Amino acid sequence: MARLPLITRKEQLDPKDQPIADGIIGSRGSLEGPFSVFLHSPELAGRMAHLGAFVRFEGTLDMRVRVLAALTVGREFEAAYVWGAQTGIARQRNVAETTIAAIREDRSDGIPAEDLMVVEFTRALLRRHRLSDEAAAAMRQRLGDDGFIQLTGAIGYYSMLAMTVNACELDAAPGADVLNA
Repeated sequence: MARLPLITRKEQLDPKDQPIADGIIGSRGSLEGPFSVFLHSPELAGRMAHLGAFVRFEGTLDMRVRVLAALTVGREFEAAYVWGAQTGIARQRNVAETTIAAIREDRSDGIPAEDLMVVEFTRALLRRHRLSDEAAAAMRQRLGDDGFIQLTGAIGYYSMLAMTVNACELDAAPGADVLNA
């Protein structure tokens, strides 16, 4: 059960903040998930929606790379909502069930090398807060400097979502995969 009341209709907001909700609804179709709690701070919700639109829809970073990073963040933070949302997207991007299971079980075996590179990059930033020179150079070579920064930014974005859903005890959406932490 969420620690804060969920804001799922713009009418729950002060009229001056309803345009922020309209923007979120316009880009995402509804007020749900992390945004149903972010809207307790409408200005933050609007800025997160803007950043999220770039990370999720507008950036040039390969979608498979994004979803692998997001899955790994969800697992590392034991964030049920993030995990549940990202597993469906991962399947749409043809991420193998063996890879999803390995990330869920905090393993590396069975993950193809190209995917493992993203998973290990994300784990290193979240666990050690740093990258080795070798890992940074390899990712820069693979993605270029812009992609390197977009991946790092995506990890930060999904980390903020994970921290928020965990602080608010937001459960996974109905029907979403469950993360057994």
